[in-house]
Amino acid sequence: MAWNEPGNNGGRDKDPWGNDNRGGREQGPPDLDEVFSKLSRKFGGVFGNKKGPSTGGSAAGLGVVAVLAAAVWGVSGFYTIGEAERGVVLRFGQYHDTVMPGLNWKATFIDQVTPVNVQAIRSLSSSGLMLTKDENVVQVEMDVQYRVSDPEKYLYSVTNADSSLRQATDSALRAVIGDSTMDQALTTGRQEIRTYTQEAIDAIIKNYDMGLLVVDVNFQSARPPEEVKDAFDDVIASREDEVRYLREAEAYRNDILPKATGRAERVRNDAEGYSERVLNGAKGEVAQFEKLLPEYLAAEQVTRDRLYLETMERVYGNTSKVMVDSSSSGNLLYLPLDKLINPEQKASQPKNSTSGNYGIELETVKPTPVTTTPRPDTGRQGRY
Repeated sequence: MAWNEPGNNGGRDKDPWGNDNRGGREQGPPDLDEVFSKLSRKFGGVFGNKKGPSTGGSAAGLGVVAVLAAAVWGVSGFYTIGEAERGVVLRFGQYHDTVMPGLNWKATFIDQVTPVNVQAIRSLSSSGLMLTKDENVVQVEMDVQYRVSDPEKYLYSVTNADSSLRQATDSALRAVIGDSTMDQALTTGRQEIRTYTQEAIDAIIKNYDMGLLVVDVNFQSARPPEEVKDAFDDVIASREDEVRYLREAEAYRNDILPKATGRAERVRNDAEGYSERVLNGAKGEVAQFEKLLPEYLAAEQVTRDRLYLETMERVYGNTSKVMVDSSSSGNLLYLPLDKLINPEQKASQPKNSTSGNYGIELETVKPTPVTTTPRPDTGRQGRY
């Protein structure tokens, strides 16, 4: 007789996995036929079958249960992958596929999906006391920015890709600092250290195939030990002053050189103009004397007198003084037309009370005798 037959043990039925205590003895494992029969009766009661268990009812109940279970299993397999993510699918614990963003389906209890963000820029920092090539100790800080390039390799090539990248960054940074001097790490070699560190990190990532891509490496700071920090600060300040002075000198040079070049060009042009003017004037005078030479040779005395008179005319025409011969007698009336024509000039001397005209300064000048000297070669008289 089955353990859960009606009326057994005083009508106290146990659940399929319970124990019926019969006189202190434990019952053996439950009968599977009875378990399925009981489940069929329960589902049959839900769907309107209340006449007790039967073979047809049990089959129908099992079918309904199977359909419901299949529907629940199918619906539970739908999932969504974000736009910036990729889904890594494992089937029975082994890599199967990488799915793209959108609505996807997986076999529940068979497939396992892990979404990985491949667009987010991640960051990690590395810092510590490091020994330089010249046996000095510096405090170095560096920040590395990276992202996931291959989700499968990121998850399963190494145990922890982020931790492995942190260790690779620390190792690469220590190697680069160890090949640099303290002066380079603090001042001039910061850009080179940044470049070499990124190259070393890329090489390590390539060897370990981590599925990561380094976007940027920032060399944040490098500080000397506190005991010598003040001295190094003075060195850095002096170098910054040197760079500033050089830039100021270059700016001053760029401002002065064009002006000096312009002035030099102007002076050179003025000199060339003056040279051409003097040369042309000299050539004109030479040409004038060459034209005058035949006349002088034809009539020397007449030519000298004419030159003298023309010269005196030019000289007297440029002066305001009136010169008369002392041999002449009588009063000379002079009307200063130049002062009357030009109102800006005023007479500086008082009026003559005797003649009523403006007073003028008179000088007596004796005519300069013209002398000639004979030429030694031809016997002709030379020019004055």
